This record gives sequence, C-alpha cells and structure tokens, in this order.
Amino acid sequence: MNDKPTQNKVFDSVAELFSLLSTPIRLKIISSVCHGEKNVSELLSEIDTTQPNMSQHLSTLYRSGVLSKRREGTQIYYLLQSERVAALCRAVCSQVEMELNPAEKIEANQRLMPPASR
Repeated sequence: MNDKPTQNKVFDSVAELFSLLSTPIRLKIISSVCHGEKNVSELLSEIDTTQPNMSQHLSTLYRSGVLSKRREGTQIYYLLQSERVAALCRAVCSQVEMELNPAEKIEANQRLMPPASR
C-alpha cells in the first residue's frame, strides 16, 4: 500500500466497515444468520431488543450489503450476503473470547484488547 490515495481509500473503507460492526446487536444478528436465514420474529427470540430497534439494525445491515432479504407472504427473511464480513466477525470475536478467558496467556503485544484494569 505505497500509493497514498489507495491507502486512504482502504483505511476509509475499513473504518466504515468497523463502524457498521460496532454495535453488539448487529454482531448478534450476523452471528444468528450465519446458520441460515431468519425472519424478524426468530431473530427477536434470540436477541434481546425491541422490534423497532431490530428493524433499524436489519435495515442498516441490508443497505450496507451484509444481509439480503426475501419475502414469503407477510414474512421477510434475512440471509447473510457477505461471507467475508461473517469471517471477519468470527475471527475477531474468537480472539476476544480467548483474551477474556483468564486461563489464556497472551503476550501484551499480541492482544487485540487492552489489558483489564486491576
């Protein structure tokens, strides 16, 4: 990435993606639809939030291209559109989960998260 305009475009795109993924509910939605399509009722049974809040986050993920949707009668089903986003979420969440496990010994320079305050 020696080309400065390209580098700036990459960093801008990554910041936009991280912003999209910065909400726990959106991460939970992505995790849920990784295992198959779900309608709003199914998602609400798995994720503790209100229907309007769920709809807002689903709309954001749909507009960004992370999710696709299809209508069946009165139900709208959401499906993961971007496997790359799911892979990124799995990688980061797995790493953070390891770091939160007190049995894991991870060198400070290898951590994603800052050390917990004691």
